[in-house]
Amino acid sequence: MAHVSDLIAEDIELYLKTHERKSLLRFITCGSVDDGKSTLIGRMLYESKMLFEDQLAQLEFDSKKVGTQAGDLDFALLVDGLAAEREQGITIDVAYRFFSTDKRKFIVADTPGHEQYTRNMITGASTADVAVILIDARKGVLTQTRRHSYLVSLIGIRNVVLAINKLDMVGYSQEIFNQIDQDYRTFAKELGLQNIVSIPMSALKGDNITSLSANTPWYRGETLMGYLENIEIEDESGKSGIFRMPVQWVNRPNLDFRGYSGLIVRGNVKPGDPVRVLPSGKESRVARIVTNEGDLEQAISGQSITLTLTDEIDISRGDILASTDSPPSVADQFEATLVWMTEEPMLPGRPYLMKIGARIVTANVSTLKYKVNVNTLEHVAVTKLELNEIGVCNLSTDRLIAFDPYIEDRDTGGFIMIDRLTNNTVGAGMLHFALRRSQNIHWQAININKQAHAAIKGQKPFVLWFTGLSGSGKSTIANLVEKKLYSLGKHTYLLDGDNVRHGLNKDLGFTDADRVENIRRIAEVARLMVDAGQIVLVSFISPFRSERRMARELVDRGEFFEVFIDTPIDVAEKRDPKGLYKKMRRGELKNFTGIDSPYEVPENAEIHVDTTTLTPELAVEKIVNYLSDAGVLDQS
Repeated sequence: MAHVSDLIAEDIELYLKTHERKSLLRFITCGSVDDGKSTLIGRMLYESKMLFEDQLAQLEFDSKKVGTQAGDLDFALLVDGLAAEREQGITIDVAYRFFSTDKRKFIVADTPGHEQYTRNMITGASTADVAVILIDARKGVLTQTRRHSYLVSLIGIRNVVLAINKLDMVGYSQEIFNQIDQDYRTFAKELGLQNIVSIPMSALKGDNITSLSANTPWYRGETLMGYLENIEIEDESGKSGIFRMPVQWVNRPNLDFRGYSGLIVRGNVKPGDPVRVLPSGKESRVARIVTNEGDLEQAISGQSITLTLTDEIDISRGDILASTDSPPSVADQFEATLVWMTEEPMLPGRPYLMKIGARIVTANVSTLKYKVNVNTLEHVAVTKLELNEIGVCNLSTDRLIAFDPYIEDRDTGGFIMIDRLTNNTVGAGMLHFALRRSQNIHWQAININKQAHAAIKGQKPFVLWFTGLSGSGKSTIANLVEKKLYSLGKHTYLLDGDNVRHGLNKDLGFTDADRVENIRRIAEVARLMVDAGQIVLVSFISPFRSERRMARELVDRGEFFEVFIDTPIDVAEKRDPKGLYKKMRRGELKNFTGIDSPYEVPENAEIHVDTTTLTPELAVEKIVNYLSDAGVLDQS
């Protein structure tokens, strides 16, 4: 590392202090397959003297073994770390590399070019300040170029370098460079990309990477490295009136101290400044700014601090401390763009966990407006989002959250979606704006509550949720259980899947998305009936664990009992009381649960009924005995 080796040898402390004071720039490289992204990054690492001798020796060895440059240094091998990438000569994962020059520190993300790795590119771009979009001078602006540019604009990257690469293979033609530059700017204008700098280069030969090339005497602009070293990124710390700090931890080491710790993501703050706590809307003033190195007179964006306030206010992890004159919005319904990042499709109505800042809430897509064709930007009507697809939707959360539109602030407007069962990240999104109706709908206070309804009926309300395959015997057993409970003087109601589809859910079919909505509606009905003091029996196939869990969480603990009517599919098909299996075998029914649509077996059902060993009457006895032992059949 020649550019710093002398200083390290002479004064290591001075070197470390100098290095610490350098600004950090994050950027991504993206482009079509074989446009030279990995080669460019490898060249930059090489030219910036960021390779140790053993790395250089390994590069020379690998270049001869698996390189594509006839024994010459293959700089792409410095970045393409996965074995599959080296064998195929493409980038699959996001490769991050750190390097520095005398002026600046850099973190570069080499993102994949293939459409099936859109989620990887979104991940790499989420924290970038600059996008370097490579174009092969021989091919010009391609469909993938347009797709990557759309994703760059979607993520909110405002600074774009159009790296017109492999110019050596077209004779360093200025005419070709100018034509590609014009074609790209015409397209980019539609996306709102404005800060575009075009640079002619050859990553393989090193033209215009760190020094201006004699091969392009007609180019008078900056080199790529010069641009990256000198570009000024908008500094939020200098802005007044837009302070934002999500609370990550309520710091209470003893009874005499209560502080609120977090990272300032925007603006600045001083003791005495008024602040508002969102979403509650309560206000106070900053008393102290506490750090490990003592109190501060001012803190700015990028600093991790602890604030104390002049008033005792109820503040929790996930709340946002903000300036009073420009606070974020508060809502529980939004329009958002959603990028789906897992093979299990996104289904409207299905509950997920949504993490925005330090706040985690339950959320679902209430309406999927359209999918964006990332190659043509066409809006396509769909009922679900598949892996790597991007859609615009209406989003609902189970409680109010504070946010800024993503276009204004990534930190308070960006979110991820998490699967509630696996805890895997399944999506990432950007909030656009609050839906106005969410601010006009409030809970109406009602004097006669669930306890009063239950008391007058003399019972404890609960949900008895029967699930199983078609033909398993759910409806038969549920009907017999209701008769037994009725004979015990209980106020009950049976919600049967077929009956409900004649009215409330007559507009729904049997796709996965419709099945999710089917259960969402009936779960809400069951919750209302429990609030009315009823014992509710629900007999639905309800094939997905996620929706059964959602139904459970709508009522209080101890008010939901899952009954798994366990019948092997071959037994259910032999019974076939409604003739549905025969229709399915004749090809008259599609999306049939257990055959061409999945059924997810309950993992922890309270009651397990094996219908191959129990008659319906014995099943009823088992269920009622369980409820009696659980104490829910006692008088209220």
